Amino acid sequence: MDKFKEKLAALRDEVNAATLRCEESEAEVKRLKDDNLNKEHEITSLKNKLTFTETELEKAESKMAEAKLNLDEGETTKTVGEGLARKVSLLETELDSAERNLRETTEKLRQMDIKAEHFERKVQQLENERDTYERKVEDLTTKYNGIKIELEQTLASLEDL
Repeated sequence: MDKFKEKLAALRDEVNAATLRCEESEAEVKRLKDDNLNKEHEITSLKNKLTFTETELEKAESKMAEAKLNLDEGETTKTVGEGLARKVSLLETELDSAERNLRETTEKLRQMDIKAEHFERKVQQLENERDTYERKVEDLTTKYNGIKIELEQTLASLEDL
């Protein structure tokens, strides 16, 4: 009887441990989903910034083209053109940086997706384990109750003798 109680306690401990692992995994999946959402927002932000930078680049390029046409007008126009050229150079540098950040963020997002899928599979596995343990506990409880009833009947029949 004591062995049975010990086994039952061990099974309960295993179920509790499995439930704890499941809850931890679910929390990790939620955190990863939140991270994934943040990365998606960051990608959207970077795309908007890239679009804005491209627009600014187009504006700067058109201004630079105008400045080149007006180059004959004098030194003042030359200074403006140089300023615009520097601006274009800075915008191109920013564009390169934004594109690099976008690639890095996309790679990180892909890696996060892979991790999220891994953890989702792990959660599913743990849920399956939990279900298996729950079925085992139910089976053992049923067997225990059956044996208990049988024992009571046997004791009652022994008392009748």
